[in-house]
Amino acid sequence: MSDTIKQSPNVVGSRLTFTEKFRLQTWLMGIIAFAVVLFLLVQAKFILIALAIAIILFSLTADAINSISQLRIGSFRIANWLASIVAVALIASGLLTLAGLVISQINTVLSTTLSYTDDAQRAVAQMFSWMGEDVEASVLATVRSIEISSYLRSAAGQAGTILSQVVLIILFVGFLFAERVWFGTKLENLMEDQVKARRISAIMGSIIRRVNRYLLVKALISTVTGIAIFLLLRVFNLEFAVAMGLLTFVLNFIPSVGSIIATLIVTLVAYIQVPEPQTAVLIFVLAGMTQFLLGNVIDPMLMGKTLRLSSFGIIISLAFWGAVWGVPGMFLAVPFMVSAMIICSHIPAARPVAVLLSREGLPEEEFPLTMQQGDDEADQMRGDMRAAMNAAE
Repeated sequence: MSDTIKQSPNVVGSRLTFTEKFRLQTWLMGIIAFAVVLFLLVQAKFILIALAIAIILFSLTADAINSISQLRIGSFRIANWLASIVAVALIASGLLTLAGLVISQINTVLSTTLSYTDDAQRAVAQMFSWMGEDVEASVLATVRSIEISSYLRSAAGQAGTILSQVVLIILFVGFLFAERVWFGTKLENLMEDQVKARRISAIMGSIIRRVNRYLLVKALISTVTGIAIFLLLRVFNLEFAVAMGLLTFVLNFIPSVGSIIATLIVTLVAYIQVPEPQTAVLIFVLAGMTQFLLGNVIDPMLMGKTLRLSSFGIIISLAFWGAVWGVPGMFLAVPFMVSAMIICSHIPAARPVAVLLSREGLPEEEFPLTMQQGDDEADQMRGDMRAAMNAAE
């Protein structure tokens, strides 16, 4: 008995040592797994970016296709496959048109940038004239030392990859529409449990609804803002009005910092063409007021309670995905963050992550999801799937 008592502290100590070693191994394995995933994200970013955009476009149009396929005009009913083909054709034409517009504007800007190089360098140096002639001369020498041609070649190379990326996105969207009839069946067979399949289907539906609303509102606000900037530059009879409007439209999809960058670029372009501080300040004020009114007043009114993300979390997400995927990663940062918060809010072990990502720390109120709602959504999904199969037959 005494031997057992004497050995018990050693046994307890060995158990604690084993537990600590197990935790250390778990952390090390997690770090290694994160490093491997990060490496794959960087190496395969061209394909993964196209896939992510294709999934978003597919989710934006899938519900509309289901609604259209259920409409009846007398005895005539639009077949599901026909609605899918029309959707893919519209998406393809829209993407190709947008890509052509972007490439044409990039070529226009690049072809005329060299003629504005000297004016741009002097304009940047004049911004520091209030600090003295020596500082202005030093800034001018520093700006002139920058090799503009290398940046122009890099921009031209990026423009060349846009078309190939668009073609890959169209292919992904087409295959997603071809496979969408079997998503529900595949999910049930994969999970081998109808309750779990319904739960996952409901979570996916919640993600799709909120991301779709966010993207639609952002697209509307960005379009109106881009048109306003275009008209503003047209009023002052400045060049690159179309390019600045398109740039504003694109950058407004980047939360928090996109509108600021767009306003500064528009002001700098105006100042280069009209080197008068009063005109540049007026354009800066008007563009800033437009961005503030649409981004901070109209946008929250339309968005409602769809997104209540942590501002600090958005900045971290922008920095991470911007470092991994560049500018496209910054566009996708918020949809990824919304998806991560919804998923983590329904996993007990990952719930602290959802609390940190939410603004008020109440992810349950932002993303309520009961089992009854999951059952209803699963039943609706199966009904849509049966209707799509009948239409396809």
